[in-house]
Amino acid sequence: MDLKDKVIVVTGAAQGIGRAMCLRFAAEGAKNVVCVDNDGGGAAETAIKINGIHIKIDVSSESEIRSLIDYVEANVGPIDLFCSNAGIFTFGGVEVPNDDWQRIWDINVMSHVWAARHLVPLMAARGGGYLLNTSSAAGLLNQIGSAPYGVTKHAAVGLAEWMAMTYGDQGIKVSVLCPQAVRTEMTRGLEEHVAAIDGMIEPDDVAECCVQAIRDETFLVLPHKSVTGYMQAKTENYERWIGGMRKLNRQFNDFDG
Repeated sequence: MDLKDKVIVVTGAAQGIGRAMCLRFAAEGAKNVVCVDNDGGGAAETAIKINGIHIKIDVSSESEIRSLIDYVEANVGPIDLFCSNAGIFTFGGVEVPNDDWQRIWDINVMSHVWAARHLVPLMAARGGGYLLNTSSAAGLLNQIGSAPYGVTKHAAVGLAEWMAMTYGDQGIKVSVLCPQAVRTEMTRGLEEHVAAIDGMIEPDDVAECCVQAIRDETFLVLPHKSVTGYMQAKTENYERWIGGMRKLNRQFNDFDG
């Protein structure tokens, strides 16, 4: 997809990867970039930088996502690209309270479901469109120290795969973004954490990878190229891979202590 003259929606646009996406898409000549975040002030700051539009919503609410799509379609234009980028992180394992599990599930997974539920029929009716869903390398490998994050990001990858194989014949393109550590507010103070084992990259680098993936209509977006090798190691010998992850888990516990 050529991003020039396109109507694009980005959630989680107040900072980090979302803000970098908005700025990069605008630089590509997008017609309108709609900057969406629960942090309305941050979304507005992003929008001001690119003469875009800002909208405050909570992506953990299906009704707010539906209203967002309805508003943009009616007042800005048909959505060409929808980037479900908003996400949260929660430390802990199976002991994490149910309410916290539900919130990270709604934001990291269901927000993607709801966007597709209300937007895919519109895109299909006009011959196509593009969905870019932000997951994580944790969705391909896993996340030491956070069961909720690892589980929800796996689900986000699975959903993106399902949408790509189900809606592709209707002209819907799907990409899933799976970076390792990126220098954002989510990773502040975690520069020595296991997630940054291959180094932290900047949000601008991630946005550049997204532009290239959308241009080439590539499903899997891997800003950290080392993830490909980790995936291959996982599938070639699951027992050895689990052993390596246990070793990393011990290192994480030592770091955390």
